[in-house]
Amino acid sequence: MVYRSLLGLFRIAGVRAVTSLRAAVPHSLLVGLLLVATASAQQPPPYKMLRQNEDWSEMRDPSRRYDWSDHLKYISFRGRDGWYASVGGEARPYYERYTNDEWGSAPKDSSGYMLQRYMLHGDFHFGTRFRFFGQIKSGIETGKNGGPGPADEDLLDVHQAFIDVTITRPNADQSLTLRVGRQELEYGSARLISMREGPNVRQSFDGASLLLQAHRWRVDSFFAKPVETNTGVFDDKPISSETLWGAYAVRPVNRLGINGAIDMYYIGLDRREATYQQGEARERRHSVGTRISGQPTNWDYDIELVYQFGIFGQGDLRAWTTAAKVGYTLSSTRFSPRFGLKADVTSGDRDPDDSDLQTFDPLFPKGAYFGQLTSIGPLNHRDLHPSLDLTLPAGLSMTADWVFYWRQSTRDGLYRISGTLARTGLLSGARRVGHQPGIEVRWKFDRHAEFTVNYARFLAGPFLRETPPGEDITYFAAWLTYKF
Repeated sequence: MVYRSLLGLFRIAGVRAVTSLRAAVPHSLLVGLLLVATASAQQPPPYKMLRQNEDWSEMRDPSRRYDWSDHLKYISFRGRDGWYASVGGEARPYYERYTNDEWGSAPKDSSGYMLQRYMLHGDFHFGTRFRFFGQIKSGIETGKNGGPGPADEDLLDVHQAFIDVTITRPNADQSLTLRVGRQELEYGSARLISMREGPNVRQSFDGASLLLQAHRWRVDSFFAKPVETNTGVFDDKPISSETLWGAYAVRPVNRLGINGAIDMYYIGLDRREATYQQGEARERRHSVGTRISGQPTNWDYDIELVYQFGIFGQGDLRAWTTAAKVGYTLSSTRFSPRFGLKADVTSGDRDPDDSDLQTFDPLFPKGAYFGQLTSIGPLNHRDLHPSLDLTLPAGLSMTADWVFYWRQSTRDGLYRISGTLARTGLLSGARRVGHQPGIEVRWKFDRHAEFTVNYARFLAGPFLRETPPGEDITYFAAWLTYKF
């Protein structure tokens, strides 16, 4: 049923992705889409990527409720002022197809495969001091040659389950919250710590966080272990060999031409078994970074610098990255085009024969780092990434981009987004890896539903051709996201 519904949606959007599996859209789904597309323009706040950050206390007023789902956002506990529950969820059927995945080394994919994500959460507030948030997840993969990838499938498990205890200072913008349990972590640009939205199964952590809000400062400190994604039922568990800790501070700034925010942070990570081209050893890595971002007038910018130090086996660890993004929007022009340019550099190991390591590690990065087709991870790399965004009528928007990749060090290898080694760097001295044009079209029906189509090509460069297989990759995906 899920296949037929999703493939019918493809035909509605004009995309005939799998002609061998054609099926009609059920009448009830068509009616639902028409109701979604004609919903009232007056809407409450949009859903957030991190659902635990949503505040639905305004739904206490029935006049603020706009559709059926808003009645689930403030379920009052009778006789208790400020005691209420909120219920929400997400469904994301996702069709994906590769030609020459891993540049030809992965199992052949003839007709694509299906990914399904389902999430349901409950948020329980017991006054202003105590809160419990619970969320379950189900990720299902069907039809993929070679079986599910590391973040493709998790049949049923607890994604989040934490308790908040909050102390507020009366008549002051100050609060302190202790959060204990399984939780998502995501900070700043999500380059180093993310809940991994792009893949089918999101990332969570077991541990404790201390969240401080003091005037204009927000400071989060945390101590946690990443949760391992297992494919069965209620079998996810923390990875005992990895420990993450740190502190992340953010402050809005509206002077000195910044007109945005400044982030400052320290992140520590201990891995008993870390693997790079140089080999496998215990790693203790410390990351110190800062980020400046903002959107003055029609410009937007995001600049981040990170330095890493520590130990790898018997050697010293020294690594770094610089990342910059700038854009300009012609807001008074039709379709409000935004012209963007990104440039990132991550350090690579200079000599695989010595004990020291210079390979940058992105820790727990966002899944769609360079787009939905992310064959390369941000380790030992350079990229240049121009893009064009358009805002079209009827809830449509489009992004066209082109990413160019090089190796930073020709003595180090090529890595995946997971941090695992994809190709050794010792068989070719070529620096240029390849380039990747792509286009994505989004159709946002209303605050609940969005349909997305993504197409990209990875054109292999000299390094990949000299370390075969080096075939060009073609990628197509289409998915529907529905939230309530």
